[in-house]
Amino acid sequence: MDFKDYYKILGVEPTADEKAIKTAYRKLARKYHPDVSKEKDAEDKFKEASEAYEALSNADKRAEYDELRKYGQHGRPFQGPPGWQGRGGGGFHEENAGDFSDFFSTIFGNGGGRGDPGGNPFGRGGQQRSAARKGQDVEMELTVSLEETLAEESKKISFKVPQYSAAGQRLTDVVKNLNVKIPAGVADGERMRLKGQGAPGVAGGASGDLFLTLRLAAHPLFEVDAPDLVIQVPLAPWEVALGTKVAVPTLTGRINLTIRPDSQNGQRLRVKGMGLKNKLGGRGDLFAQLKVVMPTQADESTRAAWAELAKHAEFDPRENWGR
Repeated sequence: MDFKDYYKILGVEPTADEKAIKTAYRKLARKYHPDVSKEKDAEDKFKEASEAYEALSNADKRAEYDELRKYGQHGRPFQGPPGWQGRGGGGFHEENAGDFSDFFSTIFGNGGGRGDPGGNPFGRGGQQRSAARKGQDVEMELTVSLEETLAEESKKISFKVPQYSAAGQRLTDVVKNLNVKIPAGVADGERMRLKGQGAPGVAGGASGDLFLTLRLAAHPLFEVDAPDLVIQVPLAPWEVALGTKVAVPTLTGRINLTIRPDSQNGQRLRVKGMGLKNKLGGRGDLFAQLKVVMPTQADESTRAAWAELAKHAEFDPRENWGR
């Protein structure tokens, strides 16, 4: 059984205060967390840093360790002072293995770091380990654009996952990156569950889950009437009267829309299959709603043209008004 210098592992001096120890651990946890690190032996280094923090973050354990540190050198076989016998009974038995090393278990017992000042929720001399606990679930909102609901590629997201010591003490947050496939026919407020993507479990427990609440971002052009879309098409009065062709935006590009002569303000033209995806993978429709827009200014010749039109049109827009 080799001696472990926990101060050396964390990169702090033996005189370091609690804040410095916590800061050093957080830095190493972010660097070596196996979910995010590409470093060689990241998992082993993460466990080693967690063990060091477990020993030094508790005042009683740290005092006990400081006494024994006088008799050991990092990486060398450890022999305690005369008459000393570790809580592991002077030896280490595989069937009682905890989450930490032989060295840690021999000093503090296999229950070390599990709750009380002695590390064991069942008493200082006990060998019973605490029950495994599932990690904390993580909740977050994910804003999705209408264009992204049609995309084939996944959406990259980043979120913070809380980390806890074996005693359940919150330590630091690790930033995690995931590629998420947006499901077809997603609705605003819909929830997605990504199993095992939450906080790591405690004492060998399963990781928590990530719950995403999906929010459809407001679009500057389209109104959503899922799975259909509505777009306002601004037209000059003469375009509505005489007919025209208009390049209308869609989520995947522009299409040419024919406006027939004598169309009406507010009239909706249906464009099949240009809306949002539905749950079956098909698509809703796009409704182009005609909107007559009057010129904001007119010169004398334009007013004269309007007056001439009024004479010859023989049209009363209020003919059936109020009947």
